[in-house]
Amino acid sequence: MNRRDETRPEASDQGANASAGAGRPAEPAQDGGVRAALVVVSAVLFAEALLMVGLVIWLIVDLFALEPSSMATAIALLVLVVIGAVWVSAVAFASLRRAPWSRAAAIVWQILQVSVAVGAFQGLFARPDLGWALLVPAITVIGLLLWTPVRIAYSRPEDQPAA
Repeated sequence: MNRRDETRPEASDQGANASAGAGRPAEPAQDGGVRAALVVVSAVLFAEALLMVGLVIWLIVDLFALEPSSMATAIALLVLVVIGAVWVSAVAFASLRRAPWSRAAAIVWQILQVSVAVGAFQGLFARPDLGWALLVPAITVIGLLLWTPVRIAYSRPEDQPAA
């Protein structure tokens, strides 16, 4: 039980009215769902960070192994992907601490990922498999981060609603 549960009037009323050995109150089950949602969000962010680091390594290998048609464009792309990998890694580590800024940054990253996924579904070089691989985790993380209990978990203690 955390401090927020102890300060809620309904949590103390349930404890006083429940007989010894009776079933648990409904509140811990909900907390388990929120914990699972927080774990899923962090796990997906770390997976995306690892994939971005892998993409950086792949682009570096390609830069030296293949001759790009434009060296400036290849280096610019590499720099942008490095910045993205650093950003997603920072957001993933901050999500473990539930830093309030990490929720907004994760939503922005997921929206960028949705836009890339939409592009993967169309055009001359369409790759629906990559589109779905980008779209499903992005929509999942956005949905979880917009869920009220998860949103409250990412807020500062002084910003949380009074019970």
